[in-house]
Amino acid sequence: MKLRSKLLTLAFCLLAAVASFASDPSLGSWKLDESKSKIPAGVGKNITVVYTADGDNLKAVLDGVDGSGNPTHSVWTGKFDGKDYSVTGDPRTDTRAITKVDGRHLKVVNKKDGKITVTGTVATAPDGKTRTLVTHSTSPDGKKVAATFVYDKQ
Repeated sequence: MKLRSKLLTLAFCLLAAVASFASDPSLGSWKLDESKSKIPAGVGKNITVVYTADGDNLKAVLDGVDGSGNPTHSVWTGKFDGKDYSVTGDPRTDTRAITKVDGRHLKVVNKKDGKITVTGTVATAPDGKTRTLVTHSTSPDGKKVAATFVYDKQ
């Protein structure tokens, strides 16, 4: 009887964990829709972004091109709790902090050597089929740069 209770408890816990990630609209594969995006010349872009559950964290794998058109690949694993988590593969970013504002909105802060380099907001459409990332950064020559990236769920 004890074994059965333990197995049922474990199954319930696993089901609850899966359900909590399944309800997250960020999970899945996203592809950049350049025709709907507003990306200034010289700004890098992530062509695909894939969010998956990684234990009790989320993992984001980003593939795209930098401002010169060279391929990029980076990985972030963390929680949407506003804390800094390491980014690998991006020479412009050491850490990323993502804060969940509500069920469809996120705030993003990228840092390099402890200094904020990019801030942004993510809004997922009510139907969960598109998401819009608006970023603000400063170019190497000191100019403020804003970009809007629209992604479609795959």
